[in-house]
Amino acid sequence: MVPPREAMLVVESVGARGDGIAIHEGRPVYLPLTAPGDRLRARLLAPRGEGWAGEVVELLAPGERMAPVCPHFGRCGGCALQHLAADAYARTKEQQVAAALRQHRVAAAELAPLRRLAPGTRRRARFAIERPRAGAPLLGFHGRASDRVVDMSVCAVLHPAVFAIVAPLRVLAGALWRKGSSGAATATLSDGGLDLLLDLEAPPDLPALERLAGFAEAQDLARLAWRAGDAAEATPVAMRRPPRVVFSGIAVDLPIDAFLQASVEADAVLAEEVLAGLGSAARVADLYAGLGTLTFALARRAAVHAVDASRPAMAALAAAAARAGLEGRVTSERRDLEARPLLGDELQRFDAVVFDPPRAGARAQSAALAQSAAPRIVAVSCNPASFARDARLLVDGGYRLTRVQPIDQFIWSPHVELVAWFER
Repeated sequence: MVPPREAMLVVESVGARGDGIAIHEGRPVYLPLTAPGDRLRARLLAPRGEGWAGEVVELLAPGERMAPVCPHFGRCGGCALQHLAADAYARTKEQQVAAALRQHRVAAAELAPLRRLAPGTRRRARFAIERPRAGAPLLGFHGRASDRVVDMSVCAVLHPAVFAIVAPLRVLAGALWRKGSSGAATATLSDGGLDLLLDLEAPPDLPALERLAGFAEAQDLARLAWRAGDAAEATPVAMRRPPRVVFSGIAVDLPIDAFLQASVEADAVLAEEVLAGLGSAARVADLYAGLGTLTFALARRAAVHAVDASRPAMAALAAAAARAGLEGRVTSERRDLEARPLLGDELQRFDAVVFDPPRAGARAQSAALAQSAAPRIVAVSCNPASFARDARLLVDGGYRLTRVQPIDQFIWSPHVELVAWFER
């Protein structure tokens, strides 16, 4: 089937990848950087799924749009929805959750309005670094669907303390990276200051290590580490202060390249929504607990058993609990829940279960939970598609999905976080 060269279209909605969706001859056309209500002339390009990928030739009448706040918008792949008017933006994320639930035939008693979080708060970023054969180093995020690095001059998403490292890093890249090479830098804002991890092509020699140590001092970094090639382990160069994060008043040592929620504000909102869904549960399992984002909030009112596959995360969580005198209230277990989920006998110990898996979801653990007698389950997810699949398992096992709360943790991106409550 050969697509027509051009078509007059009206954008009806925005899809899960952030593209506007119009319908032409009964098939969807995906149009980047468009908004609901846009009337436009578009060129249909290649087949995509059941429809076509398209590009805008001319915007004839704008729909639900606003002026993007970032001059990089449209080139940088970091934000896909910055051009949407406020109502269209919230509706897009709410509809993404609703569509995933419909696809798996899961009914929610309540789908709450999107909870918005403020820009300028993201505490972690992985910057791409490119040292061209000619010209200055490039440092920023990759372009949309591209390996090209968009050199960053501003960012409305990042916390100012994270963005502040961009200019010094660009200078460092000119000295540390050879021409024609590339790498990455992951910056995480901890309570002790900035934690920086550099991905290099090869291990640094002695002069490079000295340069890195001087950079850590000059930029007042809490910690600087490097790794090279396929090496799994990172090597610290400088540890000037312990990088720590604080969850519900408990300080946790931050392992190198550990997972964190996007912002301190996101931590607080997730904890609030999870606690509200647990009622008066006195014994709670916190599955995929990570460093304890939710564990220590739960421990304020319940005995908590935290489980995660990451050895560094579980070690940091256990050490933090011990320092805070919570050994009897917070227990921990290292366990791969996809390979070895908690089963019926183990789950009987708990009045409620919380699970917050990675994007792939928690298929095996959800199947086990569906067979359990736990009165309440609270799910946290960054992927509505895998969440809806897992929710179907729970509903088939006799649970009711009583509430889903979308949360705008990933500001101006197509991604959406959610917290969902299940009851028997």
